[in-house]
Amino acid sequence: MKKYLRNWDVMRILRLIVGIFIIVHGIQAKEWLFIALGGLFSLMPLLNIGCGASGCATAVPRSNKKIEDTTYEEVH
Repeated sequence: MKKYLRNWDVMRILRLIVGIFIIVHGIQAKEWLFIALGGLFSLMPLLNIGCGASGCATAVPRSNKKIEDTTYEEVH
């Protein structure tokens, strides 16, 4: 559980809180659309899907491997 919660940032927690708030509001208003949208917004941070504050980009792994220059020869 600690490993799962280690990757949570402020925006992910905020998205979960907003999703739960929408679910509660939908239950109080008896609106199924709000409940469904709140469920969607709550599942996104729980499953870590969707774009957060850092966008959809993934981290680029850095490597120290030197790339050799490619030589081309002309073919007639």
